Amino acid sequence: MATTDPTVITESKSGFVKGLGLTDATTLVMGSMIGSGIFIVSADVARQVQSPGLLIVCWLLGALLTIIAALSYGELAAAMPHAGGQYVYLREAFGRLWGFLYGWTLFVVIQTGTIAAVGVAFAKYTGVFFPSISASNYLLGSGKVGLTTQQLLAIAVIILLTMVNTRGIRTGAMVQNVFTFAKVASLLGLAILGFVLGRNPQVIAANFGHLWTTPSGSSIDWGWAAIAVVGTAMVGPLFSSDSWNNVTFAAAEVRNPRRNLPLSLGLGVGVVSALYIACNFVYLSVLTFPQIQTAPEDRVATAVVSVMFGPVATKLMAAAIMVSTFGCLNGIILSGARVYFTMAHDNLFFKQAGVLNPQTHAPVSALVMQCVWSVLLTLSGQYNDLLDYVIFAVLLFYILTIGGLFRLRRTRPDLERPYRAVGYPFLPALYIAMAGLIEFLLLWNKPTFTVRGLILVLLGVPVYFLWRRKEGYQS
Repeated sequence: MATTDPTVITESKSGFVKGLGLTDATTLVMGSMIGSGIFIVSADVARQVQSPGLLIVCWLLGALLTIIAALSYGELAAAMPHAGGQYVYLREAFGRLWGFLYGWTLFVVIQTGTIAAVGVAFAKYTGVFFPSISASNYLLGSGKVGLTTQQLLAIAVIILLTMVNTRGIRTGAMVQNVFTFAKVASLLGLAILGFVLGRNPQVIAANFGHLWTTPSGSSIDWGWAAIAVVGTAMVGPLFSSDSWNNVTFAAAEVRNPRRNLPLSLGLGVGVVSALYIACNFVYLSVLTFPQIQTAPEDRVATAVVSVMFGPVATKLMAAAIMVSTFGCLNGIILSGARVYFTMAHDNLFFKQAGVLNPQTHAPVSALVMQCVWSVLLTLSGQYNDLLDYVIFAVLLFYILTIGGLFRLRRTRPDLERPYRAVGYPFLPALYIAMAGLIEFLLLWNKPTFTVRGLILVLLGVPVYFLWRRKEGYQS
């Protein structure tokens, strides 16, 4: 007899198994967001903005933009709950070329480069416990042509989690749930213990009594200069929160997606943003602003924990970051392959990537292709440079996707929309305006990275037309 119980795992029309409930979808959002950024990024932001108040402003604005984007994506996700997420939204709003350019950039570096970078971060912090795991300990070769123990561990964990996710969505979701709960507990513990045990009245008076004063004693010069500094510095908070959209890639596997996708986006981004802001208030309650700016290797969280627990802090934070990066890596691996699966069905990627394993209903070939390219990026050692190049492009695709919300409201007014973006059209327009300003500032202040990022995206244009020609499409 048929059942209407929404908790029952059912097979979707695409062949995927609807194995993700609201909790699973929310932990996928949160787990993909929380990596190592919150533990270290504030040092660089503090050096750029030069005042405690502007440090908090950067994180508040980063949270505001991410929440607006998540609420806007919720409408698209509920209306089009298909595998591929953002790729599908861009394809439907602007055409196949724009969808392909996103998928191309995602595969070439956004998703795979992030997998490589997070894998190396996991290995780096494992080295705190096992010193033989190091970027200077070569097993083969030397310099840029070689294999270090750090790279080997990063590759091993990427392969391991790829294998885990070939076993199906429930196995990947189980791993995601466990590690997301663990790292949320770590961040919550850092916030609570920091306020209870670490707060220093003298530090609080110095930081919060001089919110708009630089370490040299001068006041912030309000005007275009301050806007330019904050806009450029927000790259850190924004990309510490990135990958929140990955749950949309696995939309075809979410039960009751018209409710659970928007809800998971709102809940996940809201909780993580609140934790990030709380952690920064802790940093300013425990460490003087110059101490944040000069934290060894930018490890602000480690410096905070060392005030509370002494020398053991390094190992405590290394363990927390290992848990955080492992869970982040699992979420990114799980979700990315769903985009390539959908591209393959549009004849814009290798056909084999569009095949599901008949037993596990997992896109095994897409997972393997993603794994292979991630491993090659790990061996190249160039993934961090590539990620710097695409910062501009990632934000550009977010702007385009939210612009697609406006376009689809006009071109497809009859599209069923179980959830409508909160604050439309004001909040989505505010996001486009603010993110557009950040793009302009990045282009102005960091032309090397932004221009190279644009070139990387634009290289996808000839690839798109070559692929269409190969598949026999007519323009």
